[in-house]
Amino acid sequence: MNPQQPLPESSDGATRRPAVATERKRGGRFSGRRAKKPKVLAIITDACSGCAGAPVCQICCPVDECMLLQAADDAFPFGRIWVDPLKCVGCRKCLRQGPEDTLLDGCPWDAIVMIATPEWEVKHGELPY
Repeated sequence: MNPQQPLPESSDGATRRPAVATERKRGGRFSGRRAKKPKVLAIITDACSGCAGAPVCQICCPVDECMLLQAADDAFPFGRIWVDPLKCVGCRKCLRQGPEDTLLDGCPWDAIVMIATPEWEVKHGELPY
């Protein structure tokens, strides 16, 4: 799977679309689609190995189900993170904040980059905000 693919397919071959919901805060985390388009989006590169099944970026992300660990043939047995472009808020916490408030100087494996939303939309189509 291309880590920059905007919408993955489910096991039955149907395109998985995120549920459209209003922005809600639940247990210190936001859930649902963002109310406005962010300036930048997180993109996962081929360097992602899913932190051996316990991805730090996923833990640090303040948005529920924004960063999802998915199987990837070229990252076996670990998998790779996929970022939901409708949920990413561009906060960069996946780049800078580690577990237990440790600070990272970017992903240790340079597996996450931020891309301008207009640049992402040129490749993948306009986000529906």
